[in-house]
Amino acid sequence: MATVTAPADPEADPRVKAVFDDIRATRGTDFINNVWRYLAFDPGLLETTWAEVKSVMATPSALDPKVKEMLYAAVSIANGCDYCTHSHLAAARARGMSAAEQADFFRVVGSAGKTNMLLNGLRVPVDAAFEMAQED
Repeated sequence: MATVTAPADPEADPRVKAVFDDIRATRGTDFINNVWRYLAFDPGLLETTWAEVKSVMATPSALDPKVKEMLYAAVSIANGCDYCTHSHLAAARARGMSAAEQADFFRVVGSAGKTNMLLNGLRVPVDAAFEMAQED
């Protein structure tokens, strides 16, 4: 159950309408999903959240959009966010993630989750070869 109520007519607020219009234009769809509808309870939070998500997920970068969605889904699984897991796996499929890639994705997530918990519990020291060098 939600902890806030989505506004009945969110686009009555011009700030919300501007964000929703940008979401539609950026994504090329009229669909505004629940995350944005519920964040509209606080227009400022909606604006800053959309700006950050847009800058990371909708701006061309070194990572392919499908890979970004798969990474977002993996972090969402690790953080226990069911909504984000579903929405970003759907986005990855829409960007071409195949059934074989999805199977590999879950094998990697499962393996990482298991070994992360084991190594955290065992407190295994990081090998010097894996330490990030400080750049001057």
